[in-house]
Amino acid sequence: MGVDPVPWRDAWHEALYAVDRGFYVVRGGPAAHFTTAAHGPTGAALARALLALPDHPVRVVVDLGAGRGELATHLVAALEWSVPHAPDRTEPTTRPAGDLEWSLPHAPGRTEPTTRVVAVDVVDRPEGLDDRVEWLRSPGGAALPDALHHLDDALVIAHEWLDVVPCTVAEVGPDGVLREVLVDASTGEELLGPRLSGADLRWVEQHWPTSQPGDRVEVGLDRDRAWADLVARVGSGTLVAVDYGHTAPGRPTRGTLTAYAGGGLTVPVPDGSCDITAHVAMDTLDADVVQTQRDALRALGLSGATPSHELATSQPLAYVAGLERASAEARLLDPDGFGGFWWAVKSIQRAVVP
Repeated sequence: MGVDPVPWRDAWHEALYAVDRGFYVVRGGPAAHFTTAAHGPTGAALARALLALPDHPVRVVVDLGAGRGELATHLVAALEWSVPHAPDRTEPTTRPAGDLEWSLPHAPGRTEPTTRVVAVDVVDRPEGLDDRVEWLRSPGGAALPDALHHLDDALVIAHEWLDVVPCTVAEVGPDGVLREVLVDASTGEELLGPRLSGADLRWVEQHWPTSQPGDRVEVGLDRDRAWADLVARVGSGTLVAVDYGHTAPGRPTRGTLTAYAGGGLTVPVPDGSCDITAHVAMDTLDADVVQTQRDALRALGLSGATPSHELATSQPLAYVAGLERASAEARLLDPDGFGGFWWAVKSIQRAVVP
């Protein structure tokens, strides 16, 4: 090994979020390395569906793990805001630290939106981002910015956030003992370390028990805690985690830790050169409903149905737009693709003061 091995959780966090070399900090946004449902036409269809999810008025939409603002941009478009731009307005909509009640600077003749969209990620505000999107920089991983709190009438979207919240990786050794996996951060070479113990072991015993040599576990405790922290910041509203995942009947025996770079799968080496991800135990999150994206979107009315041929003659532009929308919906519903993602949805009612 090149350097002393460390727990995967620690090496993983440094590899993705270190200020000077973290993959998400210095190597461009996720769109530079892989495609998610938030990009392109599927992102527009997903945004419309997510906005249809709450059964309450929404005053603020938070896009957590926003990349470079792709989904947030689709969200503001789906909200159909009409925001005239003053010709002398040059101030970006970057939120001052610690001030969640901050709003867009007012310009003469400007109509302020009734619903704000706040994007959160680990870099400064991207250049060229739609100025209707507010931006909040995050520390990365499980840590949330201090300014993200007291959210009321909110829709909080964690799209592919939890899968990049680093967690303990463990493996059952030849002796049948579950041990933490250590890794050389420069080469990716692994070594079995000490017995898993404490809260991590209790989580495994409750949610992902295994004793077969070679079986691996990505311990979901850190993801559960990160989600609980996010939930605690919402006074009223709806939260939805959308991610690669699994539930108790389908836990993967060999784990799911993998990496992406430059548009393809690669060996997970925690040196900052690649995205490192692992599927989420979705059913251990504090949620009211856990279901596949396909089921969630079908319940919201998405069908992927193509428009009638009669429309092609009477309204050709509408027909073409309908075909694009149907294609995007079909991709989101594909059970072997985006439709196989999981949604965990949590609703929080406003506390009634007697």
